[in-house]
Amino acid sequence: MSGRAELPEPVVDERGSKSGRPVPALGDPRPGPVAVMTVDDQPVFRDLARLVLQTTPGFRSVGEFSSGEEALEAIDDLKPQLVLVDVRMPGIGGIETARRIASAHPEIVVVLVSVEDPVDLPSAALSSGAVALVRKQDFGAVLLQELWSAHGEK
Repeated sequence: MSGRAELPEPVVDERGSKSGRPVPALGDPRPGPVAVMTVDDQPVFRDLARLVLQTTPGFRSVGEFSSGEEALEAIDDLKPQLVLVDVRMPGIGGIETARRIASAHPEIVVVLVSVEDPVDLPSAALSSGAVALVRKQDFGAVLLQELWSAHGEK
């Protein structure tokens, strides 16, 4: 033994391509990467979320929307498993958007995001059906994985 850790052989899928990701177990109700929708009126956060999703194994973006209205209209077609929703947006705000998603789709994990500290957000955020309130400044690959590990395996 050389003292180096042995790397597992790459997984070869049915098309013959290799990836470092394990193949989901047979019968897994949600095979493949976690489908994530981002809802935020600020393009900067949508860009950040897209970059995090592109570079975090096991996650993929299925849609980005700048309003709650757009997201609610598209959610049935896109079937996300995780939705990131900005708290403060014009029109239907993030808290109401989260409440409607959680009510109509209890299988979807909803996370509210904000530049504000969670303790400074309206109390309605706590009863919106969202599983977490996170600061945008803290959002990244590790937090995304932790959120899914804690709340995604329903």
